[in-house]
Order: sequence, then C-alpha cells, then structure tokens
Amino acid sequence: MTEATAHTMSKNRYAEADIAAVYRAIYERRDMRHFLPDPVAPELLSRLLMAAHHAPSVGFMQPWRFIRISCPDLRQSIHALVDQERICTAKALNEREEAFMRLKVEGILECPIILVAALCAQREQHIFGRRTLPEMDLASLACAIQNMWLAARAEGLGLGWVSMFEPEALKQLLNMPSDSQPIAILCLGHVADFYDKPMLEQEQWAARQDINAYLFENTWESPCR
Repeated sequence: MTEATAHTMSKNRYAEADIAAVYRAIYERRDMRHFLPDPVAPELLSRLLMAAHHAPSVGFMQPWRFIRISCPDLRQSIHALVDQERICTAKALNEREEAFMRLKVEGILECPIILVAALCAQREQHIFGRRTLPEMDLASLACAIQNMWLAARAEGLGLGWVSMFEPEALKQLLNMPSDSQPIAILCLGHVADFYDKPMLEQEQWAARQDINAYLFENTWESPCR
C-alpha cells in the first residue's frame, strides 16, 4: 500500500466507533413480530422515512411510495388479508403446516405504526438501468426498506416486514393505481427486547448457512479461493 493510498483510506474512513455502530445495526437488525403499544414520536418517524428516501435507486427513479395506515378499520382489514394468506401458506407447506401455524408471523394489530411500502405507478417511463432488468425498481425499494430497518434498529425501534398478502386485494383496499404494486406491510414500533437471533432461527425453522457456500469465483459454483 502506498503512502498516498493509505492517506486516502484514512481520510474517507469513518471513526472506529462509527464503523462499529454501522456493523452493530446490521448484525442486530431483526424482523420483529412482538411490539409494545407505546406511540412513536412523529419526529422519529420522519427520520426513519428520510433514511428510506435516501436509499440508492436505479436511474435515480425513487420508485418507493409509503402509505401510512391510521384508520383502525383499515388496519383490521389488512390483518384479515394477511391471516387469509397465512392459512393458504400453511396448507402449501404440507408436512410443515402445523409447525408454521404455531409461528407468530406479524404484529399488525399490536404495533403503533403500519406502513405499506409500494412501487410507484407509471414505472415503464423509467428505462435508465431497467431496460434489460425491469425488476431493478423492486431492488431499489428493498434498499429503501433496508435503510429504514437499520435506522430503526439504531433508534431502538423494531420493524417487521410482512409479505403474506394477495397484492391485488391490498391494492383495492388502499385505492392504489392499477400499475402500482404493494410490496411490503411494515410493522414499526417499540419493543421490549430484540431477538437474540432471527426469530425463525430461534424457532429452529431454518439456520443461517455458511457464507462460503454462497460465494463463487469467476463461474457459477466455482469455490472462491
């Protein structure tokens, strides 16, 4: 390493404590399903939404849209949609149906804030970076959700991503344009504690795999040396 390179790295690198905080948020982030009823301060929610809005997006298209659900009846209707899909998912799992039904998969009725994260309408106008990979709008929204997730963990708030719903039914419920797309129901709020491990790992539903099994070099399934 040259002296000039070392100087550039030192200039651009965060302080050790800041670096540690970033990695801590990454490793301690959890998909939360248990929430306290305590309200979330408006200024805190604004910070989290701004963190989401500063995510990278292909062609700077910013495809994310967030719908806050404040109507109690609408929350109940969303929960009914999720519960319907939960039952369908359980049946599709065949021999794991009973084990799945014992899992808590969402906190829609408990958390103080519900957000529906969606892809915008008229996305076909954006072809920068999407001509051959149109799904990059979804990747961009996922980055926004991850930004919010990590910021929430740093702020001490839990966030849960619920994906069990029929998209067309949710679109109709929220009066969304036909060419928009709901992607996630986000449960946000204070929690008593964060899970020591991802909840599905704690419940022995699945385990995190060795990174080396997912890392290739030059060609598919060629081990990285």
